[in-house]
Amino acid sequence: MGTVTTFDPVTEHERTRAALAAAASRLVALLRAVPDQDARSGVPEWTVGDVGAHLAAVYLAYTALVSPDDAVEWDDVLPSGEGTFVERITAMNSRSVTLFGGEERAKVPDFVAERSDTFLRVTEGLPPDSPVSAPWYGEVPFTLATVTGLLLSETLVHGLDVARGARTPWSIGDDEARLVLGQSMPTMMAAALDPVKSRGVHIAFDLAVRGGPRLAVVVDDGTVTVTRDAPPRAYDCRIVAAPATFLLVSFRRTPIWKAVASGRMRAGGSKPWLAMRLGQLVAGP
Repeated sequence: MGTVTTFDPVTEHERTRAALAAAASRLVALLRAVPDQDARSGVPEWTVGDVGAHLAAVYLAYTALVSPDDAVEWDDVLPSGEGTFVERITAMNSRSVTLFGGEERAKVPDFVAERSDTFLRVTEGLPPDSPVSAPWYGEVPFTLATVTGLLLSETLVHGLDVARGARTPWSIGDDEARLVLGQSMPTMMAAALDPVKSRGVHIAFDLAVRGGPRLAVVVDDGTVTVTRDAPPRAYDCRIVAAPATFLLVSFRRTPIWKAVASGRMRAGGSKPWLAMRLGQLVAGP
């Protein structure tokens, strides 16, 4: 079954905060150096300026979750009706691009810098398991650790989108990716399960990220449990992946065939062919 390691949630959370501070600083420098706001980005339907506007909205939203002084009237922003996970996130993404338009886009780097500082200042010293409500995700139970990991993932992945459009280098280190995967992936995989495609499905995945974390992802007839450092058990499929590669495959920035061809992702276990099902069962906008 392989070795299952344990982690210290407080130490890992502090490392995630430090990684977020460093990544946000790199992002601000990148946004300030973009030569053409109208260049196509790594997101096919968005320009580089659109991605910057989305990032500003992301930092606005996540800071509002933890800072009473920056509260947002969510009823004015959230899409109407319940909707599926994908529908809600897609609607929020579309709305986010419109919050910063025209001349306001020139202020995006400074806004991101200010909000990242505020987020880290307001949350300093808070326990990683502090509950946080993120209305656009519905009733999913979030913690401060989850939110911090998500903000780091937005910074890293959308930083890559901007850099691809600006033809500028941008790195996502394996240590950064491990923090994202450990802090936010268990919650987000559970939230993003496709209830239709997973109906009648019974598959146990052993997701082993090289160097950690290790997640047991058990899909059982329309429900899923994602457990970190799970006790040994039998799995149908084992997926071993390099951290940054798995992060980019998860966010659909790298095709899975390329990850497999490069040797940075491989499947094993009694039913290795089920590895392709994981990306189909866990939805994404």
